Amino acid sequence: MGNTVAREDFEWVYTDQPHADRRKEILSKHPEIKTLMKPDYNLIWIATLMVLAQLVALYLVKDLEWKWVIFWSYVFGSCLDHSMTLAIHEIAHNSAFGNCKPLWNRWLGMFANLALGIPYSVSFKRYHMDHHRYLGGEGVDVDIPLPIEGWFFCTRFRKLFWIILQPLFYAIRPLFINPKPISRLEIMNLSIQFLFDVMVYYVFGVKSLVYLITAALLGLGLHPISGHFIAEHYMFLKGYETYSYYGPLNKLTFNVGYHNEHHDFPNVPGKNLPLLKKMAPEYYEHLPQYNSWVKVLYDFVMDDTISPYSRMKRHLKGEVKLE
Repeated sequence: MGNTVAREDFEWVYTDQPHADRRKEILSKHPEIKTLMKPDYNLIWIATLMVLAQLVALYLVKDLEWKWVIFWSYVFGSCLDHSMTLAIHEIAHNSAFGNCKPLWNRWLGMFANLALGIPYSVSFKRYHMDHHRYLGGEGVDVDIPLPIEGWFFCTRFRKLFWIILQPLFYAIRPLFINPKPISRLEIMNLSIQFLFDVMVYYVFGVKSLVYLITAALLGLGLHPISGHFIAEHYMFLKGYETYSYYGPLNKLTFNVGYHNEHHDFPNVPGKNLPLLKKMAPEYYEHLPQYNSWVKVLYDFVMDDTISPYSRMKRHLKGEVKLE
């Protein structure tokens, strides 16, 4: 477990990200894809039911022994929470109410955020749009690890520890890479979430509050669904910076595994991404793809050529417009 990774820097490239050009080419050959660019109103009801399910769970765990609180945090709460982060991802793309009602999407995101216990929705939207516009962009894309992450997490044991701590790194990277002034919506998101957490403590007790927070941390760390964090953009094959996953966990994650398709057409809701792939199979079937996120996690830890440095980065050219 002490083998050291050979990489000592990111993979610097001097070309633009491939998704914009591919989108234009696909639309010229398959204009029918535009019919998929419409809101998915089912997101509203799915997010609502998920919040209600978390409320039921908070009631059921309030009198359990601590070992069972932690057990259900991982077995149930973590799955629901990770799925909810991807519902929030869909909502961040205005998939619930459409682009004509951006504030309605932000409010739904804050409501969905209640199930996580940690304010997340509004800040995620601000940074995630930068990730799409400037994929791999130096000083902009906070999905790229910090250089110190690549330098320190360079052995199998340390890479495993890095996966466990992923929620921490996703939280602190924006402060170092691309800090932004706090917005009013972020203050609202924080205030609403804080009041909800206080309510959970007073109504259900400390065990329910611990369940709520622990489920989010465990679900975004060493968890089968967390394989998508690495599967999406870590360079397992030289020259490829985005990868799709077509396995069964897409049913729990709003098809986020269709990641090449998603970056090509970020305004197509996750529900329609499999249809997009069927409409233009010649653009996706030949690309590298995964069928197991668990195997991605295993390969990331055990492959001594892969590390947090295994990302493609680029210096941005021209004017940068941040969210």
